[in-house]
Amino acid sequence: MLGYIIRRLFILLLSLFVAAIVLFVLLRLLPGDPANALVGVGATPEQIAAARTQLGSDQPLGMQFLTYLRDLAHFDLGNSFVSRASVLDEISRRLSVTLPLTFAAFFLALVIAIPLGILAAVKADRWFGLLLSVVSQIGIAVPVFWLGILLVYEFSLNLRLLPSGGFPLRGYADPIPAIKAMILPILTIAIVMSASLMRYVRASTLDVLGSDFLRTARALGESRTEALMRHGIRNTAVPVISVLGIELSTAFLGAVVVEQVFSLPGMGSMLLLGIQQRDYPSIQGVLIVSTLLVLMTGFLADLLQRVLDPRLRQGGRR
Repeated sequence: MLGYIIRRLFILLLSLFVAAIVLFVLLRLLPGDPANALVGVGATPEQIAAARTQLGSDQPLGMQFLTYLRDLAHFDLGNSFVSRASVLDEISRRLSVTLPLTFAAFFLALVIAIPLGILAAVKADRWFGLLLSVVSQIGIAVPVFWLGILLVYEFSLNLRLLPSGGFPLRGYADPIPAIKAMILPILTIAIVMSASLMRYVRASTLDVLGSDFLRTARALGESRTEALMRHGIRNTAVPVISVLGIELSTAFLGAVVVEQVFSLPGMGSMLLLGIQQRDYPSIQGVLIVSTLLVLMTGFLADLLQRVLDPRLRQGGRR
């Protein structure tokens, strides 16, 4: 198990290194000059040249890349070209919005998807199970931003129960407004994600219901529910966990989109602002942190899958 963890950590670091190279190259291929964003419209060539020197963009690309890797190795994401503020500090502040949004939506989706997915499998031959399957299929097809707009129209404009967007200036120091501001974004992500998760839970549960060990438990006198609860849940969870890692990563990326719909000061608005201003450190910082979070999610999902399924650990030893 320790050897597997070390190998996975090595793959994670290698993937992060490759992602850093790709991001650096792609950003430098984009049209535009970050010096123009720093000095503004109407700047003289001398002012633009001075801005390039200040930003370090007048150096050869190889030197810029080595400096970038050195800073990254020291957990230094640099300073914004525009605000001159620390990119890492700004990301930390915005993650306080994005991460609670992501995890709250993810856990709400689990609460919805797991029981409904199991119920859809158990009642697969009845109208209720068919109805749940149809609803989940429709939910998968719904764009997350469209659902967000629909929820704003209903709960903010019609019912006037929740704010349509924004976040308190004092953040979580104003807990009630902050919670109200997060309810609709959380619901938006959770509804779409739960539809996809429900399909996976249903398929995994159907496989377990048709397995030999469950039929043996039924033959020994256990009811269908008892056999499923005592022997089937763990076997159902193993294939679903790998999907949960992907869904959690998707929830994080979906949160970036939903933040724009609800005007939340999270990672999404920082990324868009950085793109508009050609602010390379801000863009690189957001994308590197996002990549790291996605890779860590996959790593933890693989680790949990091996903990639950001894066959994977035995396969690793062989």
